[in-house]
Amino acid sequence: MKVALTFVSLWMICLAGHAQSSMAIADPEFDLTLTSLLKNEVPALSTAALAGCTEDYLVLDTRSREEFEVSHLENALWTGYSEFDSSLLGSVPVDAPIVCYCSVGYRSERIVAKLQSLGYKKVFNLYGGIFEWVNRGFPVVNSEGKITHRIHGYNKKWSRWILHPAMRVIY
Repeated sequence: MKVALTFVSLWMICLAGHAQSSMAIADPEFDLTLTSLLKNEVPALSTAALAGCTEDYLVLDTRSREEFEVSHLENALWTGYSEFDSSLLGSVPVDAPIVCYCSVGYRSERIVAKLQSLGYKKVFNLYGGIFEWVNRGFPVVNSEGKITHRIHGYNKKWSRWILHPAMRVIY
């Protein structure tokens, strides 16, 4: 029994360490910025975890329509932030897995909290947002559904966190 408890304890420590490291951001300065910016009061999902199974989630883009039109994650639905309306979710079950994202995770974190308050149980914030998504080399598509190397930088201050050399930042 003691051996089993020790094993379970070590296993849980390893899992906790893995979960923390899997949220690691490619650039340590960006990670530090996110740590101070985000409240971290809602569940988060790493870009790597989402990249392996986007079809398993309803993916919501909480950026402006202008940002979304430039590029977004494939199959993402635009909901916006200030114009967010939960009725857009229609008959989506409250136990459906949902991931929200924005540029870096600030706006989407608030939408996740809003969805939780409406009873949604499996809703996550994409840690690092679309900026970290493209920094990791994952694809984005334009308004025609074609892969693009363009990304809306939100503004000059925040666009400095778009680090992938192939990405063309526009405003």
